[in-house]
Amino acid sequence: MAPGRQLSLRLALLSVVFFGFAATASAAATVDESILSSEIARQNNQSLLWGPYRPNLYFGVRPRIPKSLMTGLMWGKVETYNDFQSTVRYTCEQNEGMKGYGWDEYDTRRGGVQSIHDIVNGIDITTSFVKVPGGANGGSWAARIRGELTPDASPDQKTIVILYVTQEGDDAKLEAVPSDNEFGYEDEDVSLKGNSEGLGNYKLVVTRGSGKQPKSDHKLSAFRGPGQTVVQSLTYPDEIHWQAKPVVFKQIKEGVDWLVENKYDNTDAPPPWQVYQLTNRPGAGNVHIVQKVFEGSFEFDVLFSSESAGKDLTSADLTREIKETTEAFGERFSSVFDFKAPFTADRYKKFGRSMFSNLIGGIGYFYGESLVDRSYAPEYDEEDEGFWEEAAAARARRQQTLEGPYELFTSIPSRPFFPRGFLWDEGFHLLPIADWDIDLTMEIVKSWFSLMDEDGWIGREQILGAEARSKVPEEFQTQYPHYANPPTLLLVLDAFVEKLRLRANGSLPASTRETLLNEGGIPPATASIDNPEVGLETLRQLYPLLRRQFAWFRKTQAGDIKSYEREAYSSKEAYRWRGRTVTHCLTSGLDDYPRPQPPHPGELHVDLMSWVGMMAKSLANIGDAIGAPQGEVAEYRQALVAIGRNLDDLHWSEKEGCYCDATIDDFEENQLVCHKGYISLFPFLTGLLGADSPRLGKVLALLGDEEELFSPHGIRSLSKKDEFYGTAENYWRSPVWININYLAIVQLHNIATQAGPHQETAADLYTRLRRNIVDTVLASWEETGFAWEQYKPETGKGQRTQHFTGWTSLVVKIMAMEDLEGRAKGSGGGTHERDEL
Repeated sequence: MAPGRQLSLRLALLSVVFFGFAATASAAATVDESILSSEIARQNNQSLLWGPYRPNLYFGVRPRIPKSLMTGLMWGKVETYNDFQSTVRYTCEQNEGMKGYGWDEYDTRRGGVQSIHDIVNGIDITTSFVKVPGGANGGSWAARIRGELTPDASPDQKTIVILYVTQEGDDAKLEAVPSDNEFGYEDEDVSLKGNSEGLGNYKLVVTRGSGKQPKSDHKLSAFRGPGQTVVQSLTYPDEIHWQAKPVVFKQIKEGVDWLVENKYDNTDAPPPWQVYQLTNRPGAGNVHIVQKVFEGSFEFDVLFSSESAGKDLTSADLTREIKETTEAFGERFSSVFDFKAPFTADRYKKFGRSMFSNLIGGIGYFYGESLVDRSYAPEYDEEDEGFWEEAAAARARRQQTLEGPYELFTSIPSRPFFPRGFLWDEGFHLLPIADWDIDLTMEIVKSWFSLMDEDGWIGREQILGAEARSKVPEEFQTQYPHYANPPTLLLVLDAFVEKLRLRANGSLPASTRETLLNEGGIPPATASIDNPEVGLETLRQLYPLLRRQFAWFRKTQAGDIKSYEREAYSSKEAYRWRGRTVTHCLTSGLDDYPRPQPPHPGELHVDLMSWVGMMAKSLANIGDAIGAPQGEVAEYRQALVAIGRNLDDLHWSEKEGCYCDATIDDFEENQLVCHKGYISLFPFLTGLLGADSPRLGKVLALLGDEEELFSPHGIRSLSKKDEFYGTAENYWRSPVWININYLAIVQLHNIATQAGPHQETAADLYTRLRRNIVDTVLASWEETGFAWEQYKPETGKGQRTQHFTGWTSLVVKIMAMEDLEGRAKGSGGGTHERDEL
């Protein structure tokens, strides 16, 4: 009997009872659970190995292997000699003449379809990508590249299209099979055959495809053939491979220089496309430039076949797989994200599919060294007045060193502007992804926690390798081990624990997708939930890291209560973000939000205290789930109580009716500094205010006040009445941010669905805010073709970073939340399961 079949039978016998977060096994649970865990891990790795994991490119495929095969798509029109240099497309860039681009549908385990509307080049590019499981090396994959000229383009427009292929690794091999014709592959497919440690033997085929090849009667045709496919095979050091544009333009320039010196005649100039056509030189190398020239629209396929799969992929296979992938995505999306009123019209469904697909299609794999400065870290001081000046001087000394290499599997905020991992963004990114594929989500969570150092620190921005650093200004590249960031990954782990609980009590049915261990199939996205002991084992592995991180937060971000004779329930629970400057607190995530001035070592920050309280609550829940020692769990619950009391003692202003940061005044006394806005709401946003909290009424009044925070387009980041509203950078000083509004919507729902004095108010705010946020993001998306980093509260216009499909994609979860229309006027509502926060 095949091993996969044996294990399937074992699974059928496995019965795990998981009730009240205590896992017990029936008599049939003698199955070796390590075998089950190993098999789930193996199939996860196989089905997630390949992907468009180069999100900084318009289309680039690579595996989750540090040094491996990578591909990238490049194109540009060549109507004039200046066109290609100015219009070539490769890396995603802002303001590059795009009407919009991104995934229309995407599933990380299967593939999807992306549309790119390049109005400057007069062409719409479609990239369809699919994965075909099978074999021992992650299976095979294929992509179809289609270019359709736009109506305003010339019907005989010439376009150069390049597939840029590299293979890193000293022992790896990659060779292009020579063409029959010395000028190129006129009616042939291009075949590249390779071998590497992680992939074994493989073949990469670029098909002839369809599309007119331009012809020329120019005498240059004796040296450059018609517009057929050509290949140049080169050898470069691995650290050069990512620099595709310089490599390609160097080869083009060499060809142009040769023509000018030997064959060019100004009185009889050749057509531009022929001048930019490379000389055909296929062979062995670790860099291969596959260049095509088309007249008009075109289509061709890229087929990667792993030898271990037993058969080569064909274009017919790709056609079938694209159809099946599209059908599967549509059916599953409607099931996972069941949009509720008032978001049931087709325009919302199309919008939701695009937003989610671009979020999950933006997942990338990054490998390389990180710049870290540990010279300032051991003392964690910043304890003297003027500390920010000393810190700035330390940064200016540039004592950073390269550490690593590290690898990270992560989603990203924005492909053109932030194509790398951000710690506090990631927790928000993963909340919608967890609904779609919880096992993929946990792969990403584990990848992040693998970056933790011995103290418990994870760098807030992961800029791994030279390619990632090329997109970041030098002054922002270095990471500091005493700088924190909001621990939003705990939001995801809370969701994971909740799914385990719901699965145990029957509220969450087992996956109906392919059987987990069906040999060669695509594993379900819920294996760790369908088999609770596997999920609990994942939590047990993460739990020590979570404890270490919590201890690191409490040590490095501790606030000072005793030195300033502050009165509080606890003498320990107070917190201050390190890394403050006069104008910014980047570590908080709310970069330019007004803070006490000048910075002072006696500051206390209400948002950080709230995040630590959320950590304590989450760790207590996780500890309960895995059966951690009760003493540990009790410590977290005690910390949570102390934080709740200290939030009121240290941060509540009865006069202002909100929570505020604290500092020390000129008389060395405690002073509250109240800039009403997101900071004021944090105890509520992080779930630390219950439905019966005596502070809740005033917090909700502030949130809902249209003269303060509430707007037709969402909650403003800062009150309209604040002296700093809309000033300076105006980054977090008025705009509407979707991640914070999402937190507010979740907590309003929690209050609205529990009996309490503010139930009706919360239901009203929830209903209006939910509609405002979704319609604002949708309107801007329909107008511009993009999601945006933030939205203007006066008009709802998207602004700052375009194609910001990170936490802005939370609108997908918001549309799937419960409709409470009608409950706002005293209809009650009873109790409901709490949202995953």
